[in-house]
Amino acid sequence: MSEQELRPAYDDESNGDELKRGSIYKQTRARKADIAGSFEGKKDEWPVEKKQRVGKPAEVDAEGNVVPKPVRLPKRKVAVMVGYCGTGYCGMQYNPPNPTIEATLFKAFCDSGAISQDNANDLKKNGFMRAARTDKGVHAGGNLISVKLIIEDPTIKQKINECLPEGIRVWDINRVNKAFDCRKMCSSRWYEYLLPTYSLIGPKPGSILYNDIEQSKKDLPGVLDEDTESQQFWAEFEKLSGETFSDDEIKQIRAYTPPPKEEFSDSEELYLKVKQYKQLENKLRRKYRISKEKLTKFRSAMKQYINAHNFHNFTLGKDFKDPSAIRFMKEIKVSEPFVIGDAQTEWVSIKIHGQSFMLHQIRKMISMATLITRCGTPVERISQAYGPQKINIPKAPALGLLLESPVYEGYNSRLEKFGYDPIDFSKYQNEIDAFKMKHIYDKIYKEEVDDNVFNAFFTYIDSFNKVTGAVGEENETKKGNNVQKSIFEFLTAHGIPGIDSDGVKSEKGDLKEATNTASPSTATGATSQENSGEAPAEAAAVDNATVEGA
Repeated sequence: MSEQELRPAYDDESNGDELKRGSIYKQTRARKADIAGSFEGKKDEWPVEKKQRVGKPAEVDAEGNVVPKPVRLPKRKVAVMVGYCGTGYCGMQYNPPNPTIEATLFKAFCDSGAISQDNANDLKKNGFMRAARTDKGVHAGGNLISVKLIIEDPTIKQKINECLPEGIRVWDINRVNKAFDCRKMCSSRWYEYLLPTYSLIGPKPGSILYNDIEQSKKDLPGVLDEDTESQQFWAEFEKLSGETFSDDEIKQIRAYTPPPKEEFSDSEELYLKVKQYKQLENKLRRKYRISKEKLTKFRSAMKQYINAHNFHNFTLGKDFKDPSAIRFMKEIKVSEPFVIGDAQTEWVSIKIHGQSFMLHQIRKMISMATLITRCGTPVERISQAYGPQKINIPKAPALGLLLESPVYEGYNSRLEKFGYDPIDFSKYQNEIDAFKMKHIYDKIYKEEVDDNVFNAFFTYIDSFNKVTGAVGEENETKKGNNVQKSIFEFLTAHGIPGIDSDGVKSEKGDLKEATNTASPSTATGATSQENSGEAPAEAAAVDNATVEGA
């Protein structure tokens, strides 16, 4: 008996006829019949059949021989750990035709074979993303890029570094999972700011800010500190300048106003005396060594930033009621003073560990704490700045700012579960420190000495109202509160308008607490765009630091 005969028979076996009895089948047959009938006898009008896709014609050389196609190697999602000196670059982010860190890195990836020529014309094809965007001239000891690279070659890191200038280095290339985004997965960031300690010397006697502070002491005695250290510094400078110049010469120097450019002459006698006078002041600033009391005051001011606060006054384009203005600072360290460079200038290093940063936030934080210290203002004034009252906080120079490293505490555990190495910059700390000393710190120290960046900044701040005419004058239409007061009134004994010594709005105001603390969970984390530190001024609402912007 055959196998077919041995098979059991079932009553519900199908021969496919029932599939031809449905309404859909009948409609399909009808449509086919209609189409066929409409073109009956009109073969030229039958629908044209789709042509099969034909690939690009093979490339041939000059002799007509087919050029073999390069072998397509797989791309892998990786995290590239980099460090760079921002001098000479228009920031981190790719922005043609301007020279940027990303443009230089991308070219090195292509030249080294980490990115194929087919994908060498667009960053998006390779999933290019940075952890923090730094501003023009801002440096980074460690930053992270997530990108798809060809990493079959075990020496690919060395080849990439060979294609890069000395001021940009790749520390490591780590495999990550496909969903990894270096910006969104970043839990926090470390920034460093280098500050010469002479920045904490009080305003120069006779300057606008100095006069405002002294007058406020008479109006409200006992509010501001008596800064004997700064008084001694300026008394010593007065003595040295008196030994070098006559009283009439000092009066002429202080009253000197540079002529128009076309009339300026660097050989003019008065200009040479002004130059000598400033050199004498700069020389004395270089010799300045901060006291323990003033350093303690500065550290107390910086501690006011720890935890979650409303930093709307420390950025641009943010309103007090904007939830994204609340940021969480985890840790802040101020180093012991150290003397470095040929000019023997004393510096301190400030390290800030925050969940995320807004445009110019770090530079304004440093500026506020520095101004509070040099003016003898109560450190609680920083907490009051978290309130609804809008105040103008200047930005400290970008020169001292650098991104230390992004942190991936939460995501590292997930990477390890996927079988990948955690992202840890500390493994390369010795290399990073050597790189920072050679390509970042030395440039900062040299530029500060050559251009007197911080001295110029604080000299401008001390005379800001005189330079800009920021203080209004009373007239028939504007009197009393309608007249604009000093833009840095919050540094004097009078304090932030409408806030009493307890840090709350007076009865004339809102009776709302000026300080605004919140739990870390309410602080804004990684947002739609990153800054670091500190981005261009036009991008007022950009978040996360760059480099300053952070």
